[in-house]
Amino acid sequence: MEPLYQYAWLIPVLPLVGAMLVGLGLITLNKATNRLRQLNAVFVVSLLGASMVLSFALLWSQFHGHEPFTRTLEWAAAGNFHLTMGYTIDHLTALMLVIVTTVAFLVMIYTDGYMAHDPGYVRFYAYLSVFSSSMLGLVVSPNLVQVYIFWELVGMCSYLLVGFWYDRKPAADAAQKAFVTNRVGDFGLLLGILGLYWATGSFEFDVMGAHLKTFVESGYLSSALAALFAILVFLGPVAKSAQFPLHVWLPDAMEGPTPISALIHAATMVAAGVFLIARMYPVFDGIPSVMNVIAWTGAFTAFLGASIAITQNDIKKGLAYSTISQLGYMVMAMGIGSYTAGLFHLMTHAYFKAMLFLGSGSVIHGMEAVVGHDPVLAQDMRLMGGLRKYMPLTALTFFIGTLAICGIPPFAGFWSKDEILGNAFQANPILWVVGWLTAGITAFYMFRMYFSTFEGDFRGNLMHIRKQLKAAALGEVAPAFGPGAMDTKELKAETNHDHDHDHGHSEFPHESPLTMTLPLLLLAIPSTLIGLVGTPFNNYFEEFIHPAGEAVAQVAAEAEAFDWTEFLIMGGSSVGIALIGITIASLMYLRRKIDSSAIAEKIKPLYQLSLNKWYFDDIYHKIFVIGLRRVARQIMEVDYRIVDGAVNLTGLATLLSGEGLKYFETGRAQFYALIVFAAVLGLVIVSGIT
Repeated sequence: MEPLYQYAWLIPVLPLVGAMLVGLGLITLNKATNRLRQLNAVFVVSLLGASMVLSFALLWSQFHGHEPFTRTLEWAAAGNFHLTMGYTIDHLTALMLVIVTTVAFLVMIYTDGYMAHDPGYVRFYAYLSVFSSSMLGLVVSPNLVQVYIFWELVGMCSYLLVGFWYDRKPAADAAQKAFVTNRVGDFGLLLGILGLYWATGSFEFDVMGAHLKTFVESGYLSSALAALFAILVFLGPVAKSAQFPLHVWLPDAMEGPTPISALIHAATMVAAGVFLIARMYPVFDGIPSVMNVIAWTGAFTAFLGASIAITQNDIKKGLAYSTISQLGYMVMAMGIGSYTAGLFHLMTHAYFKAMLFLGSGSVIHGMEAVVGHDPVLAQDMRLMGGLRKYMPLTALTFFIGTLAICGIPPFAGFWSKDEILGNAFQANPILWVVGWLTAGITAFYMFRMYFSTFEGDFRGNLMHIRKQLKAAALGEVAPAFGPGAMDTKELKAETNHDHDHDHGHSEFPHESPLTMTLPLLLLAIPSTLIGLVGTPFNNYFEEFIHPAGEAVAQVAAEAEAFDWTEFLIMGGSSVGIALIGITIASLMYLRRKIDSSAIAEKIKPLYQLSLNKWYFDDIYHKIFVIGLRRVARQIMEVDYRIVDGAVNLTGLATLLSGEGLKYFETGRAQFYALIVFAAVLGLVIVSGIT
């Protein structure tokens, strides 16, 4: 198996080569490259497929006990400073490689159907390929400097992909928002890296952790300073994994094409933050205050995302806030020391969230046949309903994903989320309460989404709803809707089926092509079954993935101590709160026995708080955007009046002095002698006076 490890560097390089060749073709032979669009797509997908095969081979090798493998070369040296670059393959790397390559591979297949008529089809594949390569490079990085390099490449690729349709202002603005917000976290990460290197003299993960612990215990380094460095590093994952307070970029990132939404939310950008926490676990684990900050940040983010998702009517933004919430679970798990559970949920979430996002893209693709290529109409659940009749495969896979994320057994999400909640209960019951309530809210908003989209009567042809949505989007009137519900009698009484011939070309939506439905069906398999590798009574996942300092024997001992009573109580409570959420959602959005609009009116402040995303965007706009613009204007005034004024005054003084001196340049010797005599006389007088 050793040759396999010698060529493991090909995993990130192959997609990069594909992106480079396709990119060169677009630059030099643009028309020919775009004519051969599907051939280029097959080329890019094949290279990523080769990386996927290598990743599975490495995972198989690691599962069967192969020692971790690291290969490095010296990249820079100056005196005692030595910086190496290379790649490392261990259990965590092998797992992440498989997650990234499988999800990216299926997303690329799906892209062929979703972007079939887009003029940027080939360019989009090139971006997807370099994005996947950047994430794979990050995963195999053996030290923090190399992680940071690929970390920034991931951020750059997200900017290109979120703003792919850059001619649309919302997409351009969303790309800038994502880029700037992530720069805040990345600046903290850079400061943390430099601080840790100053304190420990190393960029290696294990060495940093060991040195930091030793220095703090010996008093060589204060615990407060160590905590500060660790929290600065944590700012990087806070931004990348959209944790409070830097979560605001992720919902706006939905302005990009749906395939990239799936890739960002499932296996690449947001997963990078949780992965870095796992890599930095030797540093974080030795500082209890930092672990508490991580745990509470994750718990609050989980609740925050779920509470906002309740009122979202855009199907993609609802899933985006769902991602924020689920990432909060993972970060909370890391903070309470539940390393394995956090990574287990990262794996299960990657598959069912990719399926849900691709399912939403399939819905949008079908809706565009009715309402046209208008995101305001094609993505709003208030214009959907009854799609299960027209899109059965999409509905089935979306339903499976909904059950998985709600934590209904035996679907994947149950096993990973239940393990997090169980460990949270042991670590801090308050954190468990937050996670438990969030699980109920998750079940409510996900089934609200499913019922509003796939059940009931189709509302896409109701012209008055279209007009209200368009008017609300343009800011002409306030939305005339409650939290997504519509009166059934009003729906049945509506008879206006006048088509918008300028946009849509069909009366009803249709199922997506095979290139889009096949990835959905394939993702449904791990969304259903992959959780079985981490069942508490036979936890293969925990035996494979565990913190570096934890012995396999210790893991086995914990597995043998499994308590069925505790499992049934904890698992039953999480399933019970989920069933309550599902029941309420069905009464409000399926059977219409509860008037959601009336409830929204009774709790209007809370409803408005959720609908307006806790006003974070408004607060940030007023404080940072408007505030920084005011500061910029003041700086411009200083620049104009002081800096430019000083320069202009110097020029004016030079001009006036030059103009004055020219009158003394007469060319007559008698005049010059008079000046010299006057100067000497003046000096004599001054000397006499003093």
